Amino acid sequence: MRLRRGGRRLRAVVGLAGSQLRRSPGRTVLTVFAVALAVLSVTLLASLGVGVVETGEDGLDSSSRDIWISSDPIDPSASGTENPIVGAHTVSAEVSEREDISSAAPLAMHDVYIGTSPDDLERTSAVGVHETHDGFGFEEGEGFETDSNASDGEGVVDERPTDPNVEEIVLDPDTAEEHDVSVGESVYVGTARESAPNYEFTVVGIAEYYSQFLGSDTEAIPLGDLQALGGTAGTDRATFITASVADGEDPNAVAAELDDDYPEYDVRANDEQVGAMIEERPLVIASGTTLVGLALVGGVVLTVNLFALVAYQQRDELAALRAIGLSRWVLAGTIAVQGFLISLVGGVLGLATTPLFATGLNHISASVVGFDELLQTPPEVYLLGLTLSIALGTVVALVTGWRGARYARLEHLE
Repeated sequence: MRLRRGGRRLRAVVGLAGSQLRRSPGRTVLTVFAVALAVLSVTLLASLGVGVVETGEDGLDSSSRDIWISSDPIDPSASGTENPIVGAHTVSAEVSEREDISSAAPLAMHDVYIGTSPDDLERTSAVGVHETHDGFGFEEGEGFETDSNASDGEGVVDERPTDPNVEEIVLDPDTAEEHDVSVGESVYVGTARESAPNYEFTVVGIAEYYSQFLGSDTEAIPLGDLQALGGTAGTDRATFITASVADGEDPNAVAAELDDDYPEYDVRANDEQVGAMIEERPLVIASGTTLVGLALVGGVVLTVNLFALVAYQQRDELAALRAIGLSRWVLAGTIAVQGFLISLVGGVLGLATTPLFATGLNHISASVVGFDELLQTPPEVYLLGLTLSIALGTVVALVTGWRGARYARLEHLE
């Protein structure tokens, strides 16, 4: 009997909720769109927070290297010592001799000055590598390739030139646009404003490969040339030695063995390097966490205010239903069912429009800050939006309906 009575009461509550929604279609549509807007704001802010944190990880994943060997700088405040590995080509050759390593190569980083005129130089970042590859995603040109092979032990300290000899550079698209240069033209490059006019490099490609990796405009220069510009060719300095493992080998296991063989260096597999880089950038974590937190708080505030307003607008109807003998639980249940239905439809609408807005905002971010996928929408983002919409919407509607029914009196009837 109780089960039947409960079923009849539930059907009555659902029927009342449906009639209330149909009675005011304009209000229902506006409420649905308001929920969709709240869900959309949550998913977009959350996807931006996720994208901020994962940008560095995506850059490392696209590097196609399995192991990263690094060391703490000798003096972080001194120019050039951000490349703390000495004799990098020798170390690379030793690592490459292992059967579980297919190749290894050093990579250096340095701040440089670039411009088309000695009087118009801008500071930017540069990465020194032996060669570019198809993964660069060139917008123009084909990149460069040097004669030395780090894996074969070529380019050791006593063979390295002290002046640039390749003199080619791959520019970030923003840098190329800022200086109005294209493939085939030349720019001045140096690690100081005074030395830059002495070195003229030919632009052989335009790509944002390392810009995505580092999060700022970054140019690619042959490693030997960058070392010569920075005065570190004699000691053969590098920031990292990157390695790829042989087919069938476990990168984590190989990294652990290398860490034992080279205790003077920090050896990390690719996923560990991601964590290390993020730990060194607490602002990235704080920014991403803040954005996700704002998404949650904003969604809760919007939802609470929205359904409080819905209950307030139905105060006359609630007073009339209370006057004919319906209990507060029935009235609260009526508002809760309305909240569930509105949250379901609005939530689905918000989730359906999220990819469209995310794509549009990514196009804007690509042109403004250089990131194509700054907003990332993994399944967890959609789950967050849908959960916030349905669960929170229904609970808030129930609470506001209960409070609204409490104050529903005959004197409220017009």
